Amino acid sequence: MSPGARGSQTCESTHSRPGSPEMSSTRTAATTVTAAATDPKQGKAAVRTVWTLRIVLALFFALASALPKLLALPAATTVFDAIGAGHWFMYVTGLVELAGAVGLLLPRLAGPAATALIVFLVFAFVTQLTAMHGENAGTPFLFMVPLAVVAWHRRAETAALVGRRP
Repeated sequence: MSPGARGSQTCESTHSRPGSPEMSSTRTAATTVTAAATDPKQGKAAVRTVWTLRIVLALFFALASALPKLLALPAATTVFDAIGAGHWFMYVTGLVELAGAVGLLLPRLAGPAATALIVFLVFAFVTQLTAMHGENAGTPFLFMVPLAVVAWHRRAETAALVGRRP
């Protein structure tokens, strides 16, 4: 067999195999998102679980975390006075949390919102260690885990949103 024939044979068999690198490299971000969204492996239970996580997390960040800051309730002002950043920082923090909560409920933004809230919680952890002397420092990690599940589940949509293939 000639080298040219061997090369075409290899190319032919490579293109005919599903999931080969050559075939997967021809996918667009849109088809990747569609394929991920209709993947039967994820199952209805996983989709329902992630939706439930998104709703519960959004309710927490909007009502229990952002609202006290935006309304300047005494519990929130006391914490931000102890940090020493001023009330303007409390309002900015509340707005970031509220934006994250809204983002969690929007399917296209759920992944980036979860990722942004994880970064936000890392800063909250550092702040609690330094300004609050470690009081409740573990609390952000309790929320990072379900946020990471949401971010992982929505990774294909996030990649498509930023223009990358997963």
